[in-house]
Amino acid sequence: MRVRAKRALALCGLALFPVMSMADWTMNMSPGVTQTSNDIYGLHMTILWICVVIGVVVFGVMFWSIFAHRKSRGHKPANFHENTTVEVLWTIIPLVILVAMAIPATVTLIDMYDTTEADVDIKITGYQWKWKYDYLDDEFGYFSSLSTPRDQINNRQTKGENYLLEVDNPLVVPVGQKVRLLMTANDVIHSWWVPEFGLKKDAIPGFINEAWIRVDTPGTYRGQCTELCGKDHGFMPIVVEAVPQAEYQTWIGEQRAAAEKEKELTQKEWTMAELMERGEKSYQSTCAACHQADGSGLPPSFPALRGSAIAVGDIAGHIDIVVNGKRGTAMQAFGEQLNEADIAAIITYERNAWGNNVGDMVTPKEIFDYKIQQQQ
Repeated sequence: MRVRAKRALALCGLALFPVMSMADWTMNMSPGVTQTSNDIYGLHMTILWICVVIGVVVFGVMFWSIFAHRKSRGHKPANFHENTTVEVLWTIIPLVILVAMAIPATVTLIDMYDTTEADVDIKITGYQWKWKYDYLDDEFGYFSSLSTPRDQINNRQTKGENYLLEVDNPLVVPVGQKVRLLMTANDVIHSWWVPEFGLKKDAIPGFINEAWIRVDTPGTYRGQCTELCGKDHGFMPIVVEAVPQAEYQTWIGEQRAAAEKEKELTQKEWTMAELMERGEKSYQSTCAACHQADGSGLPPSFPALRGSAIAVGDIAGHIDIVVNGKRGTAMQAFGEQLNEADIAAIITYERNAWGNNVGDMVTPKEIFDYKIQQQQ
């Protein structure tokens, strides 16, 4: 008797387990924090209820017909052919329904594609595997890269709350203002997607796609690249911070000042220690995804830098491959992606880290002069 009772309890537990495990699972879409996302949600609910009504009516008539005219009640199948009235009705009624559905859908689509009268213009460029944000009206820009530590990715450290959804430099936008987003890519096709904005737009090399957002609620919103763009496709998240207008203007001022300061770094007298410190940070955010944090690389696509002919050989060749890339390989040209200080620091770091210990250094002024020489 006890065995039967235990079995019964076990079966009850198994029956309840799926219900308990899916207690927070929902089927429906959720409203977002932008006008577009709420319009999409409203359109979705309108179409859903139209479909529900159609389904109830059609299946109701069908089931009633089957039940009320079943053979057991003595009914016999009717023998009839064309009925002009019925055919006209089942053509006109669906047409009216489709038109009624098309009107709100068209209004929503027109609004989604209306990027005019924007308060802020931001150019978004996808790279393998990071995003660059250029504030066109304020003439500054920066890269946004994954900031989740590699130890978490490699399961050597407990994963954080926003694992793989955290960046070093988020996109900052003002609350309540229309922000026009111009999207393109530097290498392959990427796709910029933030669910709470109701926005997913491809970033295609050689093309500019437009979209817009107006965030109504301050906060931090996260998304990802949704186009398979290479080995680190899953490691290029999107983080957007929506802040009040006053805070946004303060941030803009700070970014302008930082951009001006970056320009001045070309003329600064650098020490080896300063370049190594900056170089390690820039390498981790820019180069480690391909060449690994310890310089071991992922041969053959991404060769090792530790002990390599490039990192310990002729310094001019090292500068050339970082600035101009290498045609026919995965090595990108970083001359336009990074400023002179970061390029100089990365090269100096690569030549003196992981036991390379070449002992030489490159200054931002040398990188600046090299770029000028190439342009002539």
